[in-house]
Amino acid sequence: MEEVERDFSKELDVAVRIVHLACALCQRVQRSLKPTNADQVKSKDDDSLVTVADYSVQAVVSWILSESFGSESVSIVAEEDAQMLAKSELLQPVVETVNASLLEAPRFGLKLLGIPLGLNQVIEAIGRCNSSGGPKGRHWVLDPVDGTLGFVRGNQYAVALALIDEGRVVLGVLGCPNYPVKKGLVNHHHQVTSENSSASPDMWEKGCVMYAMRGTGKAWMQPLVYGDLKVDSFKHARSIQVSTIEDPSLSTFCEPVEKANTSHSFTEGVAHTVGLRKKPLRVYSMVKYAAIARGDAEIYMRFARAGYKEKIWDHAAGVLIVQEAGGVVTDAGGRPLDFSRGIYLEGLDRGIIACSGAVLHEKIIGAVDVSWECSLL
Repeated sequence: MEEVERDFSKELDVAVRIVHLACALCQRVQRSLKPTNADQVKSKDDDSLVTVADYSVQAVVSWILSESFGSESVSIVAEEDAQMLAKSELLQPVVETVNASLLEAPRFGLKLLGIPLGLNQVIEAIGRCNSSGGPKGRHWVLDPVDGTLGFVRGNQYAVALALIDEGRVVLGVLGCPNYPVKKGLVNHHHQVTSENSSASPDMWEKGCVMYAMRGTGKAWMQPLVYGDLKVDSFKHARSIQVSTIEDPSLSTFCEPVEKANTSHSFTEGVAHTVGLRKKPLRVYSMVKYAAIARGDAEIYMRFARAGYKEKIWDHAAGVLIVQEAGGVVTDAGGRPLDFSRGIYLEGLDRGIIACSGAVLHEKIIGAVDVSWECSLL
């Protein structure tokens, strides 16, 4: 007998509101951001970037989830480290940004007590996101700013929040502040950014939140909220679906922009083997999953270089949204991604393949097998 899915409507409602609020926070920070501004951007030990927005979103999400569901029962898996922030010059700007955002929470239907927060409370909120997940219980999974380099450059980035219940992703919310609301503009401007686009400004309405709950067979999209997020806002969301294209020669495929942790040469080989003709759509962050879910692209291929381990917060929300929109996501061996084994996607076979449908997915998996024999990955 098929297992009956639990209802996570309350959790989804809160999560969507939180992501709208977090996107508003990110937009304010991004407008004032310069790549060379040492007061806003720092490097972490692994040379990746961290900004005021990364820490601020994590603190805001942590605080609101704890207020909404009880700090004792909320388990959060997230990227940023509280101890690093405590020693950083970013601490004071983060506290100011967090409090400015929390003061706006009622506009998004989120009622909060005990604000403004002090330095120690902000550090505590970030430090509360220290869960390692696992197969038992419920765990929120957060990437506060996925694609920080894209964020710093004024390009694509995402706020990603998911919920894992007993090892399965049961809801996913993906905020994409710079992603065009209207379909077609992604292909109109290949790099998916408003800069230098010949589209008229009124066409380029950007910023949306996509979300899905497991087992519903539906994924939804709302434009970013700039007024009040009313109780009935979900009624005005529109459903999104993957593309119906099955011919590889007509398909658009996505891959990461950066070469540091992925192999463009291998995906190029797979593309040649399967007959993909279009140039790849190289996009920062989980916006690639958004492109698949909404039908702007058909294929996402990611093959990490040796030694790199995929983290669950980089995929959980996007994978579920693509699946509920009608797509297929597996590793390169055709197996479902396993989010139950901690902060990493352990046991991953070579890479990750997301497709708009089973026919394309089967063709890509076959092309990977052929290309793998002559690769150096």
